[in-house]
Amino acid sequence: MKTCTDNLPEKQVLFPVAPPGENGTLKSGPPARPRMEQDFVTGSVDGPSEKIPQVSSELTWRDHLGAIKARCGIGRMHYTVDPGLYAIGKPDKKSPVVVTANYKMSFDSIRSALHGRNAWILVLNTKGINVWCAAGKGTFGTEELLRMIEASGLKDVVVHREIILPQLGAPGVSAHLVKRYSNFNIHYGPVYARDVGAYIDSGFKATARMRRKTFSLFERAVLIPVEIVSAIKPAMIIITIILFICGFGKDAGFMQNITHDGPFAVTVFLSGIFSGTILTPLFLPYIPGRAFTTKGILAGLPVTFILFYIRGIDIKNLSETLFELALLFIATSTSAYLAMNFTGASTYTSLSGVKKEMRWALPFEIAAGLCGFALLVLSRFF
Repeated sequence: MKTCTDNLPEKQVLFPVAPPGENGTLKSGPPARPRMEQDFVTGSVDGPSEKIPQVSSELTWRDHLGAIKARCGIGRMHYTVDPGLYAIGKPDKKSPVVVTANYKMSFDSIRSALHGRNAWILVLNTKGINVWCAAGKGTFGTEELLRMIEASGLKDVVVHREIILPQLGAPGVSAHLVKRYSNFNIHYGPVYARDVGAYIDSGFKATARMRRKTFSLFERAVLIPVEIVSAIKPAMIIITIILFICGFGKDAGFMQNITHDGPFAVTVFLSGIFSGTILTPLFLPYIPGRAFTTKGILAGLPVTFILFYIRGIDIKNLSETLFELALLFIATSTSAYLAMNFTGASTYTSLSGVKKEMRWALPFEIAAGLCGFALLVLSRFF
């Protein structure tokens, strides 16, 4: 998955997709009927009008493999489950209702957290986006929740009018509108799915720990694979361009020039990717500065200078000076750009803050990168 930078909604939802009818209730839309053929469906329970899929709370090797592939960006946007209502255990009309996104990793997290319990899981159609990001993008929002309450027939499945939403979905949902149009009361549950059982047992009361969103080393590290995979394709194009430029100039032939300068130039460029996608998230709390562009530059500079030191810097040679200065610009701009992908991996970023940084950072990074390639071309002819 790309990390989430849209942590806050861009607009306030005022009306549901299906407008209120004459009696103040929602007009019914097309029903949501999840398929029984999905891998995680193990049976069914009786609903008011038809069978409701019953899911397992135990994750299989297919689930774990799918999560690994999604973490690496393979089929990420198609890793979904059917929206609608699911049963876990043998729930009845008084069992709790937990809401989640149709991104399968989100769905798997909540069903595994409800192991040994009887509950209903209402899955919203978030277009394959996790809860937090979907809340900012509008797909995990008031309109979709109201639509799914009606489409799933939830009112006929349970006698109570209480639903539990993940805390990270709160920016996208207006509780008072949900109450007005559906008569369901919203309880904002804990940040992490693993705490939802304790939250239910306590009578929908969250501790301070349940409300706290952390970004531990592990939580930041799991974001690294998808960033590396997404960087591979453009990196191959840039490497080809760098090698092509390195082939010109000097007294040797085209291939000899590539052999002499190409490997080092490519190594320095790859160090920028390494700094932006690995060093930045791993050492995020310890790198100075609030702007992620700054953090990316500070993570990349030491690695670049270490490579220069290993190779040896000849400041008296204009061609070599231009060559290494070019690589410095290319590597640090790459690291800075990739570091901005981790704005969702902090406790202090916001949508407005991210947009503010992008307004000055992107032009700066593009200019630095172009300057680097211009200097690289110049270095071949001195």
